[in-house]
Amino acid sequence: MTAFDRVERRIWSGKAEAYARTYARLCAHPAAALLDAAQVGPGSRVLDVGCGSGTVSAAAVARDATVDAVDADPGMVTATRRSVPGAAAVRIAGLPELPYADDTFDAVVGNFVLNHVGRPLAALTELRRITRPGGRVAVTIWRAPAAPGQTLIGRAAQSAGLTRPAWLPALDPDDDFPRTPEGLAALLGAAGFLEAKCSEVAWDHETGAEEWWAGAEQGIGAIGQVLNSRGPEGMAEARRAYDGLSAEFRTQSGQLVLPHVALLAAGTASGVAG
Repeated sequence: MTAFDRVERRIWSGKAEAYARTYARLCAHPAAALLDAAQVGPGSRVLDVGCGSGTVSAAAVARDATVDAVDADPGMVTATRRSVPGAAAVRIAGLPELPYADDTFDAVVGNFVLNHVGRPLAALTELRRITRPGGRVAVTIWRAPAAPGQTLIGRAAQSAGLTRPAWLPALDPDDDFPRTPEGLAALLGAAGFLEAKCSEVAWDHETGAEEWWAGAEQGIGAIGQVLNSRGPEGMAEARRAYDGLSAEFRTQSGQLVLPHVALLAAGTASGVAG
């Protein structure tokens, strides 16, 4: 486990409920397309890795698939069990090492999980190992540069002079990759997936200004650490900036409409693992 992995586990610990109230609905948007890309249907044995609050697992169960799900955070495992009570085998586990034998699954899906691992190539290689030859793996990540809606709180933090805390490590440059369709497709190819393809998924996420702010305020993700890095004074400054910047996205009803862009990539598992 890298320093990046250890910090990710730390900052997500205890955040399952806050995530479910704030950003889970945003991350749920690509779920159907993700399952389509992995060709999940009746009778498929599928693993939802980094299952979060259980949206993708529930959607796979609704397709009459046989579902396993894992997350490194115990709170997320509890949330997924509530989403699919008795309908999926849900357990605590995290990349890059999963407790499954080679060639176990017909399909493996990871919704935004690669954003939270220190060695993305090793993570994908592990997903290939547990997928049967000819099976499908599909993943989503956030695109970089990020869409305007995704950068709103970051812009507010920057306006308040808040910066990334020194204890919050970035991904090692040797493990990073371009967050573009070409970059993610190439990473799947390097992990041994055949016919790897990647496309952009763009949508406008409608949410309330308080709901959108609350997730970061409660410390979710890296942006949550930035926002909380200078205590109440820094938070208040960033909130004033946020209220002003939000006008760019506010509708007449007062809701925010925030453009987002994710990448969705999929490939076919080859017959050679490791």
